[in-house]
Amino acid sequence: MTDTRARNGFIIITAVRFLSIALIMLGFAIVRGVIDLPWEVGAAFAVFGFLEFVFLPRFIARRFRDDRRR
Repeated sequence: MTDTRARNGFIIITAVRFLSIALIMLGFAIVRGVIDLPWEVGAAFAVFGFLEFVFLPRFIARRFRDDRRR
């Protein structure tokens, strides 16, 4: 894997993690009533953000590893 490809993969994974944390925080703000949206929307955002934070970087990393073998 070239250095450029590895750096790009790292940047993408880091951006996904930051955006996931932002989605979780948005969900918490909605649930606590800071943002005036239904509670269910906030809960869904928080859960989706958590799942995205945990699983999506693994899929992205796997994609970068699989492309290397081709």
